[in-house]
Amino acid sequence: MRAGEPRVTLVGRPGCHLCDEAKLVIERVTRELGESWEERSIDDNDELRAKYADQIPVTLVDGQRHDFWRVDEARLRAALQSPRR
Repeated sequence: MRAGEPRVTLVGRPGCHLCDEAKLVIERVTRELGESWEERSIDDNDELRAKYADQIPVTLVDGQRHDFWRVDEARLRAALQSPRR
C-alpha cells in the first residue's frame, strides 16, 4: 500500500442496506482517527464482483480483507490504530 492511499476501502453496491450500515461505521471511525477511506462498487468492477459478490459489504484495511457483511467498530478502530501493513 502506498502512502496517500485510503487505508479503508468499502466494497459494496448501491441499494445494499448492509453496505449503508457499514458506511456509517467506517465514516465515523475514519473521521475520528483522521484516516481516509473510499467506496468501490462491485457493479463497476468485474474483479471485485468475482472476488466478493457473496460477501458484500467487504471492508479492506491497507488493501487486505478485514471484515465482511458487518463492520465491527472496535475491531476497525484497533486495526487503524496499528501501523500500516
